[in-house]
Amino acid sequence: MYFCRYIIINYPFLGNDMKIAIGNDHAGPEYKFAIIKMLEARGVDIINYGTDTFDSVDYPDFAHPVAQDVNDKKVTFGILICGSANGVTMTANKYANVRAGLCWTKEIAELVRLHNDANIIGVPARYTSIPQAVAMVETFLDTAFEGGRHQKRVDKM
Repeated sequence: MYFCRYIIINYPFLGNDMKIAIGNDHAGPEYKFAIIKMLEARGVDIINYGTDTFDSVDYPDFAHPVAQDVNDKKVTFGILICGSANGVTMTANKYANVRAGLCWTKEIAELVRLHNDANIIGVPARYTSIPQAVAMVETFLDTAFEGGRHQKRVDKM
């Protein structure tokens, strides 16, 4: 639990209750390995749909299984990594229950959770450093949806 302005916010997904699907294309293996290391240290269960090599691949082949798992509520969150993260987030957002947000700073990662209840973070490997990407994912996972006036907006998506 976290206490904020006298409101108790329960984070039910932190630690062992969290399951995350991660996918990446050839631009993201090093990023994925660093993020997985952080997630494992937190005790998170991980499903790895990404490539482990730098050989050219098609990003939708890795975005679809992550988005499908999030859509079907088989996992708590998804993480998608590619060069710009535009293609993977566009692919993921084709699924009805997915709200994928493209993030390039910790502040954006916080806002996509806080205001948009995003359940997939898109990480642009060619425009962020590995430490920055890990910090963005940590922020994404540690931020709860604010609800309130934002809920009716999310309901209209």
